[in-house]
Amino acid sequence: MADRLRALGHDVDLVEIVTEGDRNRAALEHIGGTGVFAAALREALRGGAVDLAVHSLKDLPTAPEAGLVIGAIPWRADPRDALVARDGLTLGELPAGSRIGTGSPRRVAQVRALGLGHDLVSIRGNVGTRLERVATGELDAVVLAKAGLDRLGLSHRITEVLDPIQVLPAAGQGALAVECRTDDAAVRAVLAAIDDADSRAAVSAERAVLATLEAGCTAPVGVLAEIVDDGEDTELFVRAVVAAADGTDAVRRSHTGPVDDPDRVGRALAALLLDEVGDDLTFGIQTRHPEASAL
Repeated sequence: MADRLRALGHDVDLVEIVTEGDRNRAALEHIGGTGVFAAALREALRGGAVDLAVHSLKDLPTAPEAGLVIGAIPWRADPRDALVARDGLTLGELPAGSRIGTGSPRRVAQVRALGLGHDLVSIRGNVGTRLERVATGELDAVVLAKAGLDRLGLSHRITEVLDPIQVLPAAGQGALAVECRTDDAAVRAVLAAIDDADSRAAVSAERAVLATLEAGCTAPVGVLAEIVDDGEDTELFVRAVVAAADGTDAVRRSHTGPVDDPDRVGRALAALLLDEVGDDLTFGIQTRHPEASAL
C-alpha cells in the first residue's frame, strides 16, 4: 500500500504496530476473537500517531467504528485457502489420521465435514513458524490463506489450492482494508484513488452475511462473493456455509443480487441460512438478527 501511494506522488512513512493478536499465542476465541488485530492500529489512528492503518479485512470487525472509516479496499488478491503438505500431497492424498494445523474454527469445521478422517490441530504463530512445523514433521500439513503466501513470495510451497466447493474462505479473505479518520478529508481523497469498486462490493456482501448472523472471525462461517457477468447482466453471486465445529453437519446456501446493493444481498443470504439453522446451537450461531427475519 505504501508503494501504491508513493507511485501516486505521496510521501509515506511506515509505522510498525504490534497488536494483541501478534503478542498472544492463545486461541483467538480465548483472547477476544474479532478485533484483536485491529484495536492497537485504531488507537494509533485516533491518537494521530498514524494517518491510515492497513488491516487484513478478514480480521476487521463488521460493526462500524465511531470516528473511523474504511477509505479504500484495493484490488482483492486470491481469496481461497491453500494447503501446504508434506511430500507435495493434496488434502485427498493425505491419509486418515494426518495432522493438519490451523488456527481457524471455520477451516477446522469444513475440513472435518469432508469426512477424510484427518486430525485437526489448533496452532497459532506467523506463516514461517507454521510452515516450519510441516518441514520438521511435527505436522503433516497446514492450511493458510493463499493471498498471504503469495504476498510473502511463498506460493511455491502450496501443494493444493482448496476449491471453495470444498472449503469456503473467510469473509474478506484476500482483501486489505485501509482505514482512516472520518473527518480527515485529505486522506480520504487520497485513498479514493486506490479503492476498487468490485472488490468493495464483494467483501461488503460477505461482511453483511457475518454481521447479520452476528458471527465474528472465530465462528465456523465461510462466505465468498463473486461478480458474475452472463453477457446481459452483472450480478453478485454469494455462497456461504455455516458448519458444525465437529464437522458433523453443514448448511450451504447461495444468493444472487445487484452489485450496487451488496449489503442487502448479503443479508438476504444470511436470512436463508438462519431459516435453515434456526436455534440449533450446534452451528455456533446463537442469535437471530432482527433484520434477517424481515427480508
